[in-house]
Amino acid sequence: MIVTNTETISDYTIQETLGLVQGNTVRAKHVGRDIAAGFKNSVGGELKGYIELLTESRREAMPRMLAQAQQLGANAVVNVRFSTSSITSGASELYAYGTAVVVNPA
Repeated sequence: MIVTNTETISDYTIQETLGLVQGNTVRAKHVGRDIAAGFKNSVGGELKGYIELLTESRREAMPRMLAQAQQLGANAVVNVRFSTSSITSGASELYAYGTAVVVNPA
């Protein structure tokens, strides 16, 4: 499966557009990470606990999006984007989406 954040793929022609595909995950913050983040927020610095949380979330959402594309018969997903949103005070959603397509070498 070819995955790209561009609208086209070099050396390939889009033969068919199959539609929007998406994958998401909702994750809660760990209390320990939250305390460490609160401390870092007051003194400054990188919030490594949250970076790990977002990395894990992307690793969950991407395969879900690709599985949906595969079910549609796609061999590529173009124009891939990520979005995050707060669901509650302790949980956030990471949403991956793109356009499932069938491509052939040009």
